[in-house]
Amino acid sequence: MTGPPLVALERVVRTFRRPDGMTVRAVDGVDLAVGANESVGLIGESGSGKSTVGRLAVRLIEPDSGTVRFDGVDLATLSAPDLRRRRNEFQIVFQDVAGSMNPRMTVAGIVGEPLEVHGLVSCRGERVERVADLLRTVGLDPGMARRYPHELSGGERQRVGIARAIATTPRFLVADEPVSAVDAAIRGRLVDLLGELRETRGMSYLVIAHDLDLIRRLADRVVVLYLGKVAESGPAEEVRRAPLHPYTQALVAAVPGLDPTTPAPAVLPGEPPSSLFPPPGCRFHPRCPVAVAACATVEPALRPAGGGRSVACHLVHAPGGVALDGSAGGEGLG
Repeated sequence: MTGPPLVALERVVRTFRRPDGMTVRAVDGVDLAVGANESVGLIGESGSGKSTVGRLAVRLIEPDSGTVRFDGVDLATLSAPDLRRRRNEFQIVFQDVAGSMNPRMTVAGIVGEPLEVHGLVSCRGERVERVADLLRTVGLDPGMARRYPHELSGGERQRVGIARAIATTPRFLVADEPVSAVDAAIRGRLVDLLGELRETRGMSYLVIAHDLDLIRRLADRVVVLYLGKVAESGPAEEVRRAPLHPYTQALVAAVPGLDPTTPAPAVLPGEPPSSLFPPPGCRFHPRCPVAVAACATVEPALRPAGGGRSVACHLVHAPGGVALDGSAGGEGLG
């Protein structure tokens, strides 16, 4: 990233209260920045807090603490009218795109609604024309404007969701698992579409996924989230080629064709601990193949690791590093 960030989350915390009164800390002190015309991938297992970060980034929910800035402005300080005026600059493609659509509205109504809300069209004819252009942009026949969501395939609904999100010509787009609901053949075309839109419209992306293969195709940088905390971040290709954190190594090893040079387990043992009762020390240590005693008691800080990378791992920052088999290494865990 060069220059000041377009979007910046600083020490953001977000908790949720369950019906039984217990509190879940979904996001715990996350720092994340996205530059102008930059694409950042946010990756992690289900329950890691990825979608919560995405919703915080566009102020669909408020942080308990920390700040979320867009173009230098703390979004929490904006009044409701000011926030509404700025919402055309940042949009989101929801993970459950079908659930985000009103089943009683046609595609024309779904895609055209943001144009009306933000006063971007002056008459019905202009709205019809803009909706048709947006559908063409995402590879759909304008005739689909008369259809309802239940009449569309999964891939078509995903494209409608993208068309709605880009209707206001946003500068920043959160794409939350944008291809998870479609088959492999459609997935490739949607990834290509997102890449083309970024190139032609100059948008910044926060791409949320559990699939590192998708992230490497769409992102310049990657942030790895585990149980609400950042485990590793850095240039996407470097993280793919030589992951430092044992968790990242396991994620990379699980993707066919993305194996790092240092072997790691293809499947992580066990399930992530509950966010209700996160383990002490490093949250990953109960599943880590190279954990040492300190990992169970001392929480590692996210620290620079060279080359624009940061990692939260005691072993990476130990003198000489430690290889995956626990022996001394010269350059950490990669």
